Amino acid sequence: MWKTEELSMEGKPLVTIEYCPKCGWLLRAAYMASELLTTFTEELGGVTLRPSETAGKFCIYVDGATVLDRKVDGFPEIAALKRLIRDRVAPGKDLGHADRHPA
Repeated sequence: MWKTEELSMEGKPLVTIEYCPKCGWLLRAAYMASELLTTFTEELGGVTLRPSETAGKFCIYVDGATVLDRKVDGFPEIAALKRLIRDRVAPGKDLGHADRHPA
């Protein structure tokens, strides 16, 4: 098992995306990581991709705290994921079009 209390060297939050490699979710995890790093360039200390030892697992953590669990929440749309992360790491940040909820 891995340590969940990781912190970046800059004191900025770290996002960890744990994915099931047997399910073929590496590309999904990498896409989400790139979107988060692009959106939160100043706010995040990094995004780590971590292959899970548990089949079917896809979870996203901020500084070790679970933000999303696919088995509970399903896979989020990228705008919803950005809102979840923003609410944890930069509550005042304007996400532009990602702040508009679907009708």
